[in-house]
Amino acid sequence: MNDPNRQHFEQRPAINKIIVIGSGGAGKSILAQQMGDILGLPVFHLDALFWHPGWIETHKPEWREKQRRLVAQDQWIIDGNYGGTIDLRLAACDTAVFLNFSRWVCLFRIVKRYIQYRNRTRPDMGDGCRERLSLQYVKWVWNYPKANAPRIAKQLADVAAAKTVITLRSPRAVRRFLQDLRRDDDL
Repeated sequence: MNDPNRQHFEQRPAINKIIVIGSGGAGKSILAQQMGDILGLPVFHLDALFWHPGWIETHKPEWREKQRRLVAQDQWIIDGNYGGTIDLRLAACDTAVFLNFSRWVCLFRIVKRYIQYRNRTRPDMGDGCRERLSLQYVKWVWNYPKANAPRIAKQLADVAAAKTVITLRSPRAVRRFLQDLRRDDDL
């Protein structure tokens, strides 16, 4: 099949450092965990590392240092955006997976997630950060395709010669990608 979003890993170099980026609601954390299970790599959720109980942010210098230590490890999958530090992760990764979904899919998923985890902390979030859904976050997800996706696509294009860059545009493409990854991992 000649699908540009499909990656075949028969001749792939070792995958040891993967970033998963995309809009809120695209499924970054779930995909990262599934990839971690398949590849046997540790998974780090940036939201869980950034947010302290009660939705208190990590200070910027501490945040950069935390990520410097994280990317210095030999193997990892890191999911999350955090544009102010994406340079650290892009420089250190060997593979970047970009979930570039429609805003409608992402909006549906953030509402579904809110209902599912309401008054609880989801597994990929920092302790003491109960699920919330704000108008500001909804606007960020709505505007992501025009405000953020082009910048990320450019950053990925800039590193594509030296890194494996995979762009997945739908949940179906993610399922195919995971099937291929499972099959290739069994080889």
